Amino acid sequence: MTNSATLTTPPAEPRAGWRWAPHWVLAFVALWPAPGYAEAVMVLGALAAIVHLLVGRFRGGMRLLSLQAWALTSVLFCAYWLPQLVSSFDAVDQGRALRESLVDLRYLPFLWLAASAVATPRGRRITFGGLAVIVAVWTVDALVQVVSGTSPLFWSIDALKQAISGRPMCTAEQLVLADRLGGVLGPCNLKLGVVLASLSPFALYAAGRRLGSAGWIAAALLIGVVVLFAGSRASWITFALVLLFSGWSLLGWKKLLGVFAAGALSLAALTYFSPQVQERVLRTAQAWTAEGDDGVDTALSGRARIWGAAMCMAREHPVNGVGARGFRQAFPACDPAPGELAAWGEGPAFHAHQIVLEILSETGGIGLLLWLAGAALAWRAWRYADAQARMRARPAMLALAVTVFPFNTHLAFYSTFWGGLTLLLAALYAGSLLAGRTPAPPGEATTPATA
Repeated sequence: MTNSATLTTPPAEPRAGWRWAPHWVLAFVALWPAPGYAEAVMVLGALAAIVHLLVGRFRGGMRLLSLQAWALTSVLFCAYWLPQLVSSFDAVDQGRALRESLVDLRYLPFLWLAASAVATPRGRRITFGGLAVIVAVWTVDALVQVVSGTSPLFWSIDALKQAISGRPMCTAEQLVLADRLGGVLGPCNLKLGVVLASLSPFALYAAGRRLGSAGWIAAALLIGVVVLFAGSRASWITFALVLLFSGWSLLGWKKLLGVFAAGALSLAALTYFSPQVQERVLRTAQAWTAEGDDGVDTALSGRARIWGAAMCMAREHPVNGVGARGFRQAFPACDPAPGELAAWGEGPAFHAHQIVLEILSETGGIGLLLWLAGAALAWRAWRYADAQARMRARPAMLALAVTVFPFNTHLAFYSTFWGGLTLLLAALYAGSLLAGRTPAPPGEATTPATA
């Protein structure tokens, strides 16, 4: 007779894994300033994972990940990829949509690799610690740029690029148009603010764990200064959410209010000394004082016009949208103000700048339902995880949650860069949360994982 205790024993943590996986994940992130090389590392990692599984005939999978982690990682990928595939059947640019959906299959084995990277204590220590170091290095580099006007890391990358190819990383026009801090990503890839805001939980939790509340506060202030100078108002909201949820349990509400007060003072000071920060603060304030739709649209950098076009696409293509990455081609037909110069300049908008509207306009109602199903399963896994599992997954969970926070503006989730970042965070969340002891929901029983 089977002992009932055996049926309720949670699966044991995987005893082994791809020991090289954490280093591969960190190499992928560290190479984001050179997108082509980062993409190559991701593809090679995906191929290595597939070859490793094929050589082993997919045996010993539980030594890499728990069954639950395999399932959740794959489900979260499908919640992202299936809408893309379904939208391609009658997309505005059907050839490109089908091609993109097929190419994006490369993400699945890489997500298995990333989840495996955090499936063991050693892997989590290397991966989460390495991400914290990357955030710290990029923050210090950006602070040097604030003082000196030059990012040492980007200067080195640009010099190496010119030595190899004879061409700089950025064109002269991009250098002139750069209106915010670029840091290691450079003036032709002005995403430093949103990237640091999304990855900041890894640095803040590491600082809090090693140095206590003083370390957390110091890290928050340094990263916060860079996020403010990097200039994206979306990154300000993202980072504020990170501070709120990571600082609440460590500092308590009184000290946390002090941190936000210090942040408000810093913003006021930067508004006085930095023309870029001042321009964004004044434009944000204009949204509350502007009269008429045109004033609000200007305050939102033209996003009201973009969102109007996105709603038009959702109405015209309610089932499966205009196709992933088809927003640019569909925009002229849905432009609320055709013929008028847009706040962003010439040409159509490239994407909806808001996750819900992007999903609805590009993948339709089917896409939104699949994304919501993925979010529900991710939440269900968190809800039924024990306290130890939640603790080890908290940095990845918070990073993923603030990245997809729906009441904000966003980069394009079906672009190579931001889609890759989001899927990486999803894999780190699934791999760390379900790495070991995860009790079954009430009324269900689980059998122990096998080696």
